[in-house]
Amino acid sequence: MDRNFALEFVRVTEAAALASARWMGRGEEKQADQAAVEAMRKILNSIQFEGRVVIGEGERDEAPMLYIGEKVGKGSGDKLDLALDPLEGTTICASGGTNALSVIAIAEEGHFLHAPDVYMQKIAVGAEARGAIDLTLSATENLKNIAQAKKCNVQDLTVVVLDRPRHHDLIAELRKAGSRIWLIGDGDVSAAIATCKADSGVDVLMGVGGAPEGVIAAAALRCKGGDFQGRLVFHKEEEKVRAKTMGLKDLDKIYKIDELAKGNVMFCATGVTQGTFLDGVRFFSGGAKTHSVVMRSESGTTRFIQAEHHFDRKPRYSW
Repeated sequence: MDRNFALEFVRVTEAAALASARWMGRGEEKQADQAAVEAMRKILNSIQFEGRVVIGEGERDEAPMLYIGEKVGKGSGDKLDLALDPLEGTTICASGGTNALSVIAIAEEGHFLHAPDVYMQKIAVGAEARGAIDLTLSATENLKNIAQAKKCNVQDLTVVVLDRPRHHDLIAELRKAGSRIWLIGDGDVSAAIATCKADSGVDVLMGVGGAPEGVIAAAALRCKGGDFQGRLVFHKEEEKVRAKTMGLKDLDKIYKIDELAKGNVMFCATGVTQGTFLDGVRFFSGGAKTHSVVMRSESGTTRFIQAEHHFDRKPRYSW
């Protein structure tokens, strides 16, 4: 996969972030998401490649743009699969919270798990604890193994968990084990990536969140040398039927990071609101500043890009 794609695709997340950031704190989730989707799709279709959305905004009858299976790009060149979320943290953006991102992961055709839009039990860690996680074990056992790998005590670990009623038992177990807990409202992709940043204050992500976000997080962690495991969680029989039609045979399977995102992977993200991993969009008279990250699994390279955009010198994409 051409390394130049990394810089091509950061333009995609920049455009989506700029468009959605206008809606920060305005209480309009749908408008913020729609602005990001439209901007992302427009830039994607200006790039010379043959792309397919495998993780996107949902099924075709639910999402008019960037739906699962949609073809994007100019239609010739490298065949690539995309796992994307134009606005990861729509509620965060609409409420003016932290850690909303625009994200896109890129892989060669067939290298992302074609995950249905269901829930996924997840655990994510940074490079120091790679190989120390196991979803067949309890949260307490995982904490002990992670602490041993990081040469610290369980009490030193900070675990990020989505603040949801479904995590009542998990939170109780973590408290009993003695770890610190950081409850977040949304944005578990950002939280998973933060486990790889030494000064983020995040050591582990645990809990149940969206499966599509799990694939995107796994792609990012592949680039950073981190680790991730996920197991699909089904609440309805129709969800299991849909998963089987998408080619998944073992519905109880625990997916390791290399099974969620295989081969050479690229990852791009741009901050929409201020966060632990990326700064948010900052507007000034006639333009804005963005903060992005571009990562490649093949080289292990991570580039942080601070860009200054002048709206009178470039095409507008709804911002």
